[in-house]
Amino acid sequence: MSATENVNLQEIQKFGSHAERWWDAGGELYTLHEVNPLRLAFIRQYINLTGQRVLDIGCGGGILTEGLAQAGAEAMGIDLSDELIEIAELHGLESGVNAQYRTISAEALAEEQPASFDHITCMEMLEHVPDPAAIIRAAATLVKPGGLVFFSTLNRVPKAYLLAIVAAEYLLKMVPKGTHDYKTFIKPAELCQSARQAGLQLLGTTGIEYNPFSKRFSLGKNIDVNYIAAFRRST
Repeated sequence: MSATENVNLQEIQKFGSHAERWWDAGGELYTLHEVNPLRLAFIRQYINLTGQRVLDIGCGGGILTEGLAQAGAEAMGIDLSDELIEIAELHGLESGVNAQYRTISAEALAEEQPASFDHITCMEMLEHVPDPAAIIRAAATLVKPGGLVFFSTLNRVPKAYLLAIVAAEYLLKMVPKGTHDYKTFIKPAELCQSARQAGLQLLGTTGIEYNPFSKRFSLGKNIDVNYIAAFRRST
């Protein structure tokens, strides 16, 4: 791994340490499994995944990547954690879901394969790198003209701090402590500005909301905490 790559080694090590438990739907990363169908539902509002070549940037252990493949996409997941890529590949062998994985950065792949993917996904990754705009530019380079790019991240407002960190990490223990750093959260306006500068046009947003009484996640209009945005690369 190059020292000049857009990566926070502490973040890579932190998530890599959870590799063996990544696919435990009832474990400490269960929220990834809970929100995955919602992410796929939002994506499928915009595109038919059948036969589409889709890249999942920051794929972790491959939960979304496998979901994309199961929906008919020719899916590839990339991550800079060797441990997570290994777990993704092993789970693919166990599940029989055909997806490809590589340990490579988005920027390096953009240099290698520009405009080679029909669509791009990048979920809960932008807030974990030193330069989110560089990932956005790489995604815009990797997607074909007219293709869609989907980003999800956390909004930098006090409500998100209270719910995504204080409540989710410490009170409800929905995710491991230290998963998030509030100062790295990204406001929708900031995401949209970086996307416009990269040649991406906003198509729509949705929020991922959590009901503590029903213990259910759902898509909604409120983007104060966790949100997904869809963009199209200019033709």
